[in-house]
Amino acid sequence: MSKDNESRILTKVARMYYIDEMNQSQIAKKLGVHRTTISRMLKKAREEEIVKIEIDNDYNEYIELERKLEENFNLKEVCVVPSSSKQTEEVKKRNLGLAGVDLLKRIIKDGNIMGFAWGTTLAALAEELLAHKEECKSADLTIIPLVGGPGDMNNKYDVNTIISKVATTFNATERHLYVPAITSEKSTKEALIKDANIREVLEFWDKVDIAVVGIGTPIKSSNMIWTGYFGNEDIEYLTEKNAVGDICSRYYDIDGNIIDSYISDRTIAIELEKLQDINYSIAVAESVDKVPSILGALRGGFINVLITNEITARKLINYKL
Repeated sequence: MSKDNESRILTKVARMYYIDEMNQSQIAKKLGVHRTTISRMLKKAREEEIVKIEIDNDYNEYIELERKLEENFNLKEVCVVPSSSKQTEEVKKRNLGLAGVDLLKRIIKDGNIMGFAWGTTLAALAEELLAHKEECKSADLTIIPLVGGPGDMNNKYDVNTIISKVATTFNATERHLYVPAITSEKSTKEALIKDANIREVLEFWDKVDIAVVGIGTPIKSSNMIWTGYFGNEDIEYLTEKNAVGDICSRYYDIDGNIIDSYISDRTIAIELEKLQDINYSIAVAESVDKVPSILGALRGGFINVLITNEITARKLINYKL
């Protein structure tokens, strides 16, 4: 076959495949050759630059950040959203929420049990889900809380409020948990979890398919302090143990080691070990201050999907102990 004729047939095959959207078997039948021959021709068309594949450069830098994080921490998926220092906290959280909407729309399946924690970022995600209800198909889901309530905090950040908005979005079944995240005494927790209604929710924690959580900041700025859950003794203990963050009110250090203590004995929340085994354990978090907290969560394997922004992603990649 002459060079000109070879180029012609390669171009013809490439056009049928990439422009006319015919599959390799259809092209093989049309040209009277084996499918494997078409596969080799398509490969050669790329090698000889008859076919040139370009990827939109607008997203390349974000895709590269995602790829590095996925590879470094063995994650299922990372979603990095654009960010700048000029953005307000509200805009940053809204953008993370929009990314969370897109992810959940893609991965949920009928029969899933989906659990949520509480906080400002997850509240933003719940708001965006409700705002995009028309884009979200109804699904046979059960939506549950993964942790007790935050106490003295704006009601829109409460786990039960978040659960209700998510359940409304997907026309799903919802379960609520009317207990504090951390009780004042161990005996109080033990009494509460004996209640049949509470036990029903807690038993779902062994069956969760999708967990959506936030990541708490270092203990000095933890929500647990300004909501009144922790006293000086608690703060001193966690500081001594080098706590860098929490998920569902359960603390860990920079290396992902779980910090067990009398605080854990008072905590009503899914255990971090259970998050390690969930199909999708999704953290939605951003902030330079949270980089050590996110890093500890990644090292501990408590999450396998991360939704964050560009500034946080770059700090994570460049973080040095």
